[in-house]
Amino acid sequence: MPCPTLPIEDLPAWAHLNDVTFHTVEVTDTEGKGYGVLCPRDLEATEGAPDIPPLLTVPHDLVLNAAAVDEYAKEDKNFRHLLDAVGHRGTRADVLLFLLVQAALASRPGHPPVGVSNPWREYLQFLPESVSVPTLWTDHERPLLRGTSLEAAVDAKISALDAEFGLIQEKSSDLDSWSDILWHDGSVSFTDWIRLDALYRSRCLELPRSGESMVPCIDMLNHAGTPSAYYEESPRDEVILLLRPGVSISNGEEVTISYGDNKSAAEMLFNYGFIDPQSAADSLVLPLTPFPDDPLAKAKLIAFGQAPQIHVARDQDGAIRWGSEFVYLMCVNEEDGLAFRVLQDTDGGRQLRVFWQEEDVTDRTGGFEELIRTHPLFAVFKLRVVTVVQETIQTQLERLRSTAPPDNPSSLQREDCFRMALLLRQIETNILEASVEALEEEGGVLQRTLLMAHENVVAYLAGPAEQPNSDLAGEEASNEADDFS
Repeated sequence: MPCPTLPIEDLPAWAHLNDVTFHTVEVTDTEGKGYGVLCPRDLEATEGAPDIPPLLTVPHDLVLNAAAVDEYAKEDKNFRHLLDAVGHRGTRADVLLFLLVQAALASRPGHPPVGVSNPWREYLQFLPESVSVPTLWTDHERPLLRGTSLEAAVDAKISALDAEFGLIQEKSSDLDSWSDILWHDGSVSFTDWIRLDALYRSRCLELPRSGESMVPCIDMLNHAGTPSAYYEESPRDEVILLLRPGVSISNGEEVTISYGDNKSAAEMLFNYGFIDPQSAADSLVLPLTPFPDDPLAKAKLIAFGQAPQIHVARDQDGAIRWGSEFVYLMCVNEEDGLAFRVLQDTDGGRQLRVFWQEEDVTDRTGGFEELIRTHPLFAVFKLRVVTVVQETIQTQLERLRSTAPPDNPSSLQREDCFRMALLLRQIETNILEASVEALEEEGGVLQRTLLMAHENVVAYLAGPAEQPNSDLAGEEASNEADDFS
């Protein structure tokens, strides 16, 4: 789908036609970061000053989200037929379908007109042809992610995109209005779908009232860990860009916003194609695989209803914190008091129900740690859990170390992709190493706690003369366990 491109110098004319107002900023090329927003004069926002004037104003009619797609479908009956056939699958999917149509129509200017004209058809032609997110890395670049938390995530994302694209192609090929425009002579390719997904993920904003949306021109702003501006919705539902209170900008300086707090390095690279070490959260997410010999593994996955994961993070004090909603369910079995039953509801349907100690806990499978906390064998369960988490992280660390790339990129790898992959690997290696060490210590405390409890029981059964100071032993065990509770 060779969509024609427009020079960024034409953006002011498009903005004027569509009531976008650049008050004190302008879009231009920025060195090493593509397009960005610059301030052509000195500006300052005094702390506490009322009614700070906006830098940029975008009318509500240009905000692209699920509501905007529905409105467009009311105006364009051909698009409504397409949306009814393959849409209504969530905000992202519907917006991508809209963008696919606009890009396809823009790529065939000589084709008989179909559909109602929309400003986004032209605005798409200002956006970059390539986005540096890993789903658009080449077959020679994606192996740079082996051993990182992004390896499986990128593979899964590409598979999901392939399934989406196949569904759209299948359901729309019989629609007379769209079969020729979208699929004639390979007009639209899978790579086009991946690019539109990348544009959406890298440019989508979370607006206070309108929610997940794409906003033209605002999406030209680059990220900074200490941003100089922020966006919000005005009482008239416009999206406005404002200078942060107490911030001053010099003539020619770039205006920046934050792409979000507490995003990990992997999440930043996945969604935006870069990593900002200063603002990236020191955390990662790993997939968790059930025990291969667990007869209840399939039932546990169905009942849990989500992809099992382990979250690991380093807090501001340098301490490692980890969490996993599935791992506690994973580490208990029938002999512990776990049971699954298939029950028939009043409509004749069948439901898988989860029971713990004969209590129906189907709606609480994501909180099994709390369910088992009062069990006499909680320390045993906890040790199982810590062991599983430690082994998972240790395996990830070993694979990350064993798949380290050469010191320099090959001729088939872009320098930026190579540099970001190395940075991700460094960040994740550091946190994995710290996590293994912390989990070894936590597991040791649990083992000592269980050993003390066992010795106390043996001593009690042997008689008073051989009993240790149980109060002291219990206090020491409790103090050690509390360090990791």
